[in-house]
Amino acid sequence: MRVRMGKTLPLIAAALLTTTAAEAGWQDQVSRYDASRLAKLEEAKSQALSEAAAGPDMGTIHGVLDLQAVSLSEGALRGSWRCRTIKLGGMTPDVVYSWFRCRIRENGEGLYFEKVSGSQRVSGQLYPNESGGYVLLGALTVNDEKPHAYSGNGASVGAAATPDDAVGLLEGTSARSARIEFPYPVQESTFDVIELKR
Repeated sequence: MRVRMGKTLPLIAAALLTTTAAEAGWQDQVSRYDASRLAKLEEAKSQALSEAAAGPDMGTIHGVLDLQAVSLSEGALRGSWRCRTIKLGGMTPDVVYSWFRCRIRENGEGLYFEKVSGSQRVSGQLYPNESGGYVLLGALTVNDEKPHAYSGNGASVGAAATPDDAVGLLEGTSARSARIEFPYPVQESTFDVIELKR
């Protein structure tokens, strides 16, 4: 089933601020700051596309972001993926990184995402979302640094968020592709997306 993000944004925003029996868990862990970031996903994307327009990679960027979202089962998501990060806006118009390795696995609490190669990595728990995708509550690491847990409501005293926290929305884009969108990252860019392919 194909789902257009523009039409489901109100559902995402509502899911970020209310807890349902089916999705109890991540709403209890996400900080108010990160809930706000996720609810502004379309706003961040629009701003970032405007900033990236001066760069050389708009064809690649639109090739990832313009794909309609499709629902993927947990079984379809599990396993190894080729992945690359694209950063839009902020310090530079855009940066398209090389392909690396990612995987999605069960960890006893549900699905867990991890980028397992490359110098900049991210990992975290995936939670089903009413849009048909998954909310990622994760953290950034460098090289072979031990993965961090998402700090959420335990963020540093006096700070709205820690620099390591990464929150995003994972959606399928075909039977063999997906993306994770990160609105308003704490550092460097306005919007990040990890493209996943098999």
